[in-house]
Amino acid sequence: MLELDGISRRFGETVALDGLTFEVPTGSVWGFVGRNGAGKTTAMRIVLGLLSADAGTVQWSGGPIDAAVRKRAGYMPEERGLYPKMRVGDQLRYLARLRGLTRDDAATATASLLERLGVEARIDDRLEALSLGNQQRVQLAAALVHRPELLILDEPFSGLDPVAVDALAETLAERVVEGTTVLFSSHQLELVERLCDGVAIIDRGSLVANGRVRELRERDPRRRIRVEVDADPSWADGLAGATVVESNGPEVLLELVGDVDDQAILERARTVGPIVTFARVRPTLAAVGSLPRRISSRSSRRSRFSLEGAWPLALSRRQARAGSPRGFSRSCRPSRHLLYRRALRGPPLGSVSRSPRSS
Repeated sequence: MLELDGISRRFGETVALDGLTFEVPTGSVWGFVGRNGAGKTTAMRIVLGLLSADAGTVQWSGGPIDAAVRKRAGYMPEERGLYPKMRVGDQLRYLARLRGLTRDDAATATASLLERLGVEARIDDRLEALSLGNQQRVQLAAALVHRPELLILDEPFSGLDPVAVDALAETLAERVVEGTTVLFSSHQLELVERLCDGVAIIDRGSLVANGRVRELRERDPRRRIRVEVDADPSWADGLAGATVVESNGPEVLLELVGDVDDQAILERARTVGPIVTFARVRPTLAAVGSLPRRISSRSSRRSRFSLEGAWPLALSRRQARAGSPRGFSRSCRPSRHLLYRRALRGPPLGSVSRSPRSS
Protein backbone atom coordinates (compact mmCIF):
# COMPACT_ATOMS: atom_id res chain seq x y z
CA MET A 1 0.00 0.00 0.00
CA LEU A 2 1.17 3.51 -0.86
CA GLU A 3 0.52 5.94 1.99
CA LEU A 4 0.87 9.72 1.94
CA ASP A 5 0.48 11.20 5.42
CA GLY A 6 0.34 14.94 6.02
CA ILE A 7 2.51 15.92 3.05
CA SER A 8 3.19 19.65 2.88
CA ARG A 9 5.38 21.60 0.51
CA ARG A 10 5.90 25.31 -0.16
CA PHE A 11 7.74 27.13 -2.93
CA GLY A 12 8.41 30.54 -1.42
CA GLU A 13 5.01 32.01 -0.64
CA THR A 14 3.20 29.42 -2.75
CA VAL A 15 1.63 26.50 -0.90
CA ALA A 16 1.86 23.55 -3.27
CA LEU A 17 0.69 20.87 -0.82
CA ASP A 18 -1.08 21.37 2.49
CA GLY A 19 -1.28 18.26 4.68
CA LEU A 20 -2.07 15.90 1.81
CA THR A 21 -3.13 12.48 3.13
CA PHE A 22 -4.48 9.48 1.23
CA GLU A 23 -3.78 5.81 0.57
CA VAL A 24 -3.56 3.69 -2.57
CA PRO A 25 -4.28 -0.02 -1.91
CA THR A 26 -1.84 -2.57 -3.27
CA GLY A 27 -2.76 -3.96 -6.68
CA SER A 28 -5.19 -1.16 -7.57
CA VAL A 29 -5.41 1.67 -10.08
CA TRP A 30 -5.93 5.03 -8.40
CA GLY A 31 -6.70 8.25 -10.25
CA PHE A 32 -5.22 11.53 -9.05
CA VAL A 33 -7.47 14.36 -10.19
CA GLY A 34 -7.20 18.12 -9.88
CA ARG A 35 -7.03 21.32 -11.88
CA ASN A 36 -3.76 22.71 -13.20
CA GLY A 37 -1.63 23.87 -10.28
CA ALA A 38 -3.49 21.75 -7.73
CA GLY A 39 -0.28 19.97 -6.63
CA LYS A 40 -0.47 16.61 -8.39
CA THR A 41 2.98 16.64 -9.96
CA THR A 42 4.59 17.95 -6.78
CA ALA A 43 3.04 15.09 -4.79
CA MET A 44 4.23 12.51 -7.33
CA ARG A 45 7.77 13.87 -7.27
CA ILE A 46 7.80 13.70 -3.48
CA VAL A 47 6.62 10.07 -3.59
CA LEU A 48 9.60 9.19 -5.78
CA GLY A 49 12.15 11.27 -3.89
CA LEU A 50 12.63 13.81 -6.67
CA LEU A 51 11.45 16.49 -4.23
CA SER A 52 11.62 16.60 -0.46
CA ALA A 53 8.53 17.37 1.63
CA ASP A 54 8.53 20.17 4.19
CA ALA A 55 6.42 17.94 6.42
CA GLY A 56 4.76 14.54 6.35
CA THR A 57 5.81 11.05 5.33
CA VAL A 58 5.45 8.70 2.36
CA GLN A 59 5.46 4.95 2.91
CA TRP A 60 5.32 1.90 0.69
CA SER A 61 4.28 -1.43 2.22
CA GLY A 62 4.69 0.00 5.72
CA GLY A 63 8.21 1.35 5.26
CA PRO A 64 9.91 4.46 3.89
CA ILE A 65 10.52 4.82 0.17
CA ASP A 66 14.27 4.43 -0.08
CA ALA A 67 16.62 3.77 -3.01
CA ALA A 68 15.74 0.06 -3.05
CA VAL A 69 12.01 0.82 -3.35
CA ARG A 70 12.60 3.47 -6.03
CA LYS A 71 14.50 0.91 -8.07
CA ARG A 72 11.33 -1.19 -8.12
CA ALA A 73 9.14 1.77 -9.09
CA GLY A 74 8.26 3.10 -12.53
CA TYR A 75 7.76 6.77 -13.34
CA MET A 76 6.33 8.51 -16.39
CA PRO A 77 6.78 12.30 -15.99
CA GLU A 78 4.47 14.83 -17.57
CA GLU A 79 7.43 16.36 -19.42
CA ARG A 80 8.55 13.35 -21.41
CA GLY A 81 12.24 12.68 -20.90
CA LEU A 82 13.74 10.18 -23.33
CA TYR A 83 16.65 10.71 -25.72
CA PRO A 84 15.30 11.85 -29.11
CA LYS A 85 18.35 10.74 -31.13
CA MET A 86 18.73 7.33 -29.52
CA ARG A 87 17.17 4.22 -31.03
CA VAL A 88 14.03 3.01 -29.28
CA GLY A 89 15.26 -0.49 -28.49
CA ASP A 90 18.70 0.64 -27.28
CA GLN A 91 17.06 3.18 -25.00
CA LEU A 92 14.66 0.77 -23.36
CA ARG A 93 17.28 -1.93 -22.93
CA TYR A 94 19.60 0.57 -21.30
CA LEU A 95 16.92 1.75 -18.84
CA ALA A 96 16.05 -1.86 -18.02
CA ARG A 97 19.70 -2.59 -17.25
CA LEU A 98 19.78 0.49 -15.02
CA ARG A 99 16.99 -1.09 -12.97
CA GLY A 100 18.86 -4.35 -12.53
CA LEU A 101 17.71 -6.59 -15.40
CA THR A 102 20.21 -8.84 -17.15
CA ARG A 103 21.06 -8.18 -20.78
CA ASP A 104 18.85 -11.04 -21.99
CA ASP A 105 15.94 -10.12 -19.70
CA ALA A 106 16.17 -6.48 -20.79
CA ALA A 107 16.03 -7.48 -24.46
CA THR A 108 13.06 -9.80 -23.87
CA ALA A 109 11.14 -7.21 -21.85
CA THR A 110 11.79 -4.50 -24.45
CA ALA A 111 10.56 -6.60 -27.37
CA SER A 112 7.48 -7.80 -25.46
CA LEU A 113 6.42 -4.33 -24.34
CA LEU A 114 6.87 -2.70 -27.72
CA GLU A 115 4.76 -5.44 -29.28
CA ARG A 116 2.08 -5.03 -26.61
CA LEU A 117 1.97 -1.29 -27.19
CA GLY A 118 1.89 -1.64 -30.97
CA VAL A 119 5.25 -0.06 -31.81
CA GLU A 120 7.41 -3.16 -32.28
CA ALA A 121 8.18 -2.14 -35.87
CA ARG A 122 9.92 1.02 -34.61
CA ILE A 123 12.42 -0.72 -32.33
CA ASP A 124 15.41 0.31 -34.48
CA ASP A 125 14.19 3.84 -35.24
CA ARG A 126 15.39 6.95 -33.48
CA LEU A 127 12.80 8.31 -31.08
CA GLU A 128 12.60 11.67 -32.89
CA ALA A 129 11.40 9.87 -36.04
CA LEU A 130 8.22 8.68 -34.28
CA SER A 131 4.93 10.50 -34.05
CA LEU A 132 4.12 12.15 -30.72
CA GLY A 133 1.65 9.39 -29.90
CA ASN A 134 4.21 6.66 -30.54
CA GLN A 135 6.83 8.57 -28.56
CA GLN A 136 4.42 8.51 -25.65
CA ARG A 137 3.96 4.76 -25.99
CA VAL A 138 7.73 4.35 -25.80
CA GLN A 139 7.79 6.58 -22.72
CA LEU A 140 5.28 4.28 -21.06
CA ALA A 141 7.39 1.29 -22.04
CA ALA A 142 10.34 2.95 -20.31
CA ALA A 143 8.31 3.11 -17.08
CA LEU A 144 7.19 -0.53 -17.40
CA VAL A 145 10.23 -2.31 -18.82
CA HIS A 146 11.60 -3.47 -15.45
CA ARG A 147 8.18 -4.73 -14.24
CA PRO A 148 7.78 -2.24 -11.36
CA GLU A 149 5.65 -2.99 -8.32
CA LEU A 150 4.73 0.70 -7.98
CA LEU A 151 3.88 2.78 -11.05
CA ILE A 152 3.53 6.58 -10.97
CA LEU A 153 2.18 8.12 -14.19
CA ASP A 154 1.76 11.87 -14.69
CA GLU A 155 -0.85 12.58 -17.40
CA PRO A 156 -0.09 9.35 -19.29
CA PHE A 157 -3.08 9.65 -21.65
CA SER A 158 -2.52 13.26 -22.68
CA GLY A 159 -2.41 13.62 -26.45
CA LEU A 160 -3.11 9.96 -27.25
CA ASP A 161 -5.62 8.82 -29.86
CA PRO A 162 -8.40 6.37 -28.80
CA VAL A 163 -6.52 3.32 -30.10
CA ALA A 164 -3.41 4.25 -28.13
CA VAL A 165 -5.50 4.92 -25.02
CA ASP A 166 -7.02 1.44 -25.24
CA ALA A 167 -3.61 -0.18 -25.75
CA LEU A 168 -2.16 1.66 -22.76
CA ALA A 169 -5.19 0.90 -20.59
CA GLU A 170 -5.05 -2.81 -21.42
CA THR A 171 -1.34 -2.92 -20.61
CA LEU A 172 -1.92 -1.26 -17.24
CA ALA A 173 -4.78 -3.65 -16.48
CA GLU A 174 -2.51 -6.63 -17.13
CA ARG A 175 0.13 -5.27 -14.77
CA VAL A 176 -2.44 -4.60 -12.05
CA VAL A 177 -3.61 -8.23 -12.26
CA GLU A 178 0.01 -9.18 -11.62
CA GLY A 179 0.03 -7.02 -8.47
CA THR A 180 1.34 -3.66 -9.66
CA THR A 181 -0.03 -0.59 -7.86
CA VAL A 182 -0.76 2.35 -10.18
CA LEU A 183 -1.25 6.02 -9.36
CA PHE A 184 -1.90 8.25 -12.36
CA SER A 185 -2.99 11.82 -12.77
CA SER A 186 -5.43 12.94 -15.43
CA HIS A 187 -7.90 15.64 -16.39
CA GLN A 188 -9.99 13.14 -18.37
CA LEU A 189 -12.63 12.30 -15.79
CA GLU A 190 -14.49 9.82 -17.97
CA LEU A 191 -11.23 7.90 -18.39
CA VAL A 192 -10.60 7.92 -14.64
CA GLU A 193 -14.06 6.50 -14.04
CA ARG A 194 -13.56 3.78 -16.62
CA LEU A 195 -10.09 2.63 -15.56
CA CYS A 196 -9.73 3.34 -11.87
CA ASP A 197 -10.70 1.44 -8.75
CA GLY A 198 -10.60 4.70 -6.82
CA VAL A 199 -9.70 8.36 -7.07
CA ALA A 200 -8.09 11.07 -4.96
CA ILE A 201 -9.31 14.58 -5.76
CA ILE A 202 -7.01 17.46 -4.86
CA ASP A 203 -7.55 21.22 -4.99
CA ARG A 204 -5.02 23.89 -4.04
CA GLY A 205 -2.79 21.33 -2.38
CA SER A 206 -5.46 19.83 -0.14
CA LEU A 207 -7.43 16.62 -0.45
CA VAL A 208 -11.05 17.20 -1.40
CA ALA A 209 -12.20 13.58 -1.66
CA ASN A 210 -10.69 10.10 -1.74
CA GLY A 211 -12.25 6.68 -2.11
CA ARG A 212 -13.61 4.04 -4.44
CA VAL A 213 -15.28 5.46 -7.53
CA ARG A 214 -18.60 3.86 -6.60
CA GLU A 215 -18.44 5.31 -3.10
CA LEU A 216 -17.81 8.79 -4.43
CA ARG A 217 -20.72 8.51 -6.84
CA GLU A 218 -23.02 7.47 -4.02
CA ARG A 219 -22.20 10.68 -2.17
CA ASP A 220 -24.33 12.55 -4.71
CA PRO A 221 -27.85 12.51 -3.21
CA ARG A 222 -29.52 13.67 -6.41
CA ARG A 223 -31.84 11.27 -8.22
CA ARG A 224 -32.06 11.79 -11.95
CA ILE A 225 -33.84 9.94 -14.74
CA ARG A 226 -33.60 10.29 -18.48
CA VAL A 227 -36.92 10.04 -20.29
CA GLU A 228 -37.68 10.05 -23.98
CA VAL A 229 -41.29 9.97 -25.06
CA ASP A 230 -42.55 10.06 -28.62
CA ALA A 231 -44.25 13.37 -27.96
CA ASP A 232 -43.52 17.05 -27.45
CA PRO A 233 -41.05 17.40 -24.54
CA SER A 234 -43.13 20.19 -23.04
CA TRP A 235 -45.07 17.46 -21.18
CA ALA A 236 -42.34 17.62 -18.52
CA ASP A 237 -42.70 21.34 -17.88
CA GLY A 238 -44.32 21.93 -14.52
CA LEU A 239 -44.32 18.20 -13.75
CA ALA A 240 -45.10 17.63 -10.07
CA GLY A 241 -42.17 16.12 -8.17
CA ALA A 242 -39.54 16.68 -10.86
CA THR A 243 -37.46 19.47 -12.38
CA VAL A 244 -36.23 19.56 -15.97
CA VAL A 245 -32.42 19.74 -15.88
CA GLU A 246 -31.88 19.64 -19.64
CA SER A 247 -33.80 18.92 -22.79
CA ASN A 248 -32.52 17.49 -26.06
CA GLY A 249 -35.29 17.10 -28.61
CA PRO A 250 -37.84 14.61 -27.26
CA GLU A 251 -35.43 13.50 -24.52
CA VAL A 252 -35.44 15.20 -21.12
CA LEU A 253 -33.28 14.82 -18.02
CA LEU A 254 -35.34 15.07 -14.87
CA GLU A 255 -34.19 15.56 -11.28
CA LEU A 256 -36.63 14.12 -8.77
CA VAL A 257 -37.64 16.31 -5.85
CA GLY A 258 -37.86 14.97 -2.32
CA ASP A 259 -39.05 11.39 -1.99
CA VAL A 260 -41.20 11.35 -5.13
CA ASP A 261 -41.53 7.88 -6.65
CA ASP A 262 -39.95 7.55 -10.08
CA GLN A 263 -42.76 5.15 -11.00
CA ALA A 264 -45.16 8.07 -10.73
CA ILE A 265 -43.10 9.87 -13.36
CA LEU A 266 -43.21 6.75 -15.52
CA GLU A 267 -47.01 6.59 -15.29
CA ARG A 268 -47.27 10.27 -16.24
CA ALA A 269 -45.01 9.72 -19.26
CA ARG A 270 -47.15 6.80 -20.41
CA THR A 271 -50.19 9.05 -20.66
CA VAL A 272 -48.32 11.33 -23.07
CA GLY A 273 -47.16 8.84 -25.67
CA PRO A 274 -45.02 5.77 -26.40
CA ILE A 275 -41.94 5.61 -24.15
CA VAL A 276 -38.63 5.24 -25.97
CA THR A 277 -36.29 5.59 -22.97
CA PHE A 278 -36.78 5.61 -19.22
CA ALA A 279 -33.54 5.13 -17.26
CA ARG A 280 -31.95 6.15 -14.00
CA VAL A 281 -28.84 8.27 -14.53
CA ARG A 282 -25.84 7.25 -12.48
CA PRO A 283 -23.89 10.25 -11.19
CA THR A 284 -20.45 10.76 -12.69
CA LEU A 285 -17.35 12.01 -10.92
CA ALA A 286 -17.83 15.36 -12.62
CA ALA A 287 -21.27 15.60 -11.01
CA VAL A 288 -20.16 14.63 -7.53
CA GLY A 289 -20.67 17.61 -5.25
CA SER A 290 -17.21 17.31 -3.73
CA LEU A 291 -15.46 17.66 -7.09
CA PRO A 292 -13.89 21.11 -7.54
CA ARG A 293 -15.82 23.08 -10.13
CA ARG A 294 -12.61 24.33 -11.69
CA ILE A 295 -11.92 20.86 -13.11
CA SER A 296 -13.65 21.46 -16.42
CA SER A 297 -13.40 20.76 -20.10
CA ARG A 298 -11.22 23.84 -20.43
CA SER A 299 -8.53 22.44 -18.13
CA SER A 300 -8.68 19.09 -19.91
CA ARG A 301 -7.47 20.56 -23.19
CA ARG A 302 -3.86 19.63 -22.63
CA SER A 303 -1.25 20.82 -25.07
CA ARG A 304 0.74 18.19 -26.93
CA PHE A 305 3.92 17.31 -25.11
CA SER A 306 7.33 18.20 -26.39
CA LEU A 307 10.61 16.42 -25.90
CA GLU A 308 12.10 19.86 -25.46
CA GLY A 309 10.18 20.51 -22.22
CA ALA A 310 12.90 21.18 -19.65
CA TRP A 311 13.18 19.64 -16.20
CA PRO A 312 14.38 22.27 -13.71
CA LEU A 313 17.88 20.84 -13.33
CA ALA A 314 20.66 23.38 -12.96
CA LEU A 315 23.48 21.35 -14.53
CA SER A 316 26.66 22.53 -16.16
CA ARG A 317 27.70 21.02 -19.50
CA ARG A 318 30.50 19.15 -17.73
CA GLN A 319 28.05 17.66 -15.18
CA ALA A 320 25.69 16.65 -17.97
CA ARG A 321 28.44 14.96 -20.00
CA ALA A 322 29.70 13.16 -16.91
CA GLY A 323 26.27 11.65 -16.33
CA SER A 324 25.70 10.54 -19.90
CA PRO A 325 25.90 6.77 -20.53
CA ARG A 326 28.70 5.59 -22.80
CA GLY A 327 27.96 6.01 -26.45
CA PHE A 328 25.25 8.68 -26.06
CA SER A 329 25.79 11.78 -28.15
CA ARG A 330 25.76 15.14 -26.41
CA SER A 331 22.65 16.05 -28.36
CA CYS A 332 20.72 13.35 -26.49
CA ARG A 333 20.03 15.75 -23.59
CA PRO A 334 21.86 13.77 -20.86
CA SER A 335 20.19 15.79 -18.09
CA ARG A 336 17.18 13.51 -18.66
CA HIS A 337 19.39 10.53 -17.91
CA LEU A 338 20.53 12.18 -14.69
CA LEU A 339 16.91 12.56 -13.68
CA TYR A 340 16.32 8.82 -14.09
CA ARG A 341 19.46 8.10 -12.10
CA ARG A 342 18.40 10.57 -9.42
CA ALA A 343 15.08 8.75 -9.07
CA LEU A 344 17.01 5.57 -8.34
CA ARG A 345 19.63 7.09 -6.06
CA GLY A 346 17.73 9.13 -3.53
CA PRO A 347 17.47 12.77 -2.41
CA PRO A 348 16.65 15.34 -5.08
CA LEU A 349 19.02 17.84 -6.57
CA GLY A 350 18.76 21.13 -4.76
CA SER A 351 17.83 22.90 -7.95
CA VAL A 352 14.74 20.69 -8.29
CA SER A 353 13.46 21.63 -4.86
CA ARG A 354 13.54 25.30 -5.87
CA SER A 355 11.28 24.76 -8.83
CA PRO A 356 8.35 27.18 -8.70
CA ARG A 357 6.02 24.68 -10.39
CA SER A 358 3.40 23.17 -8.09
CA SER A 359 1.54 20.73 -10.29
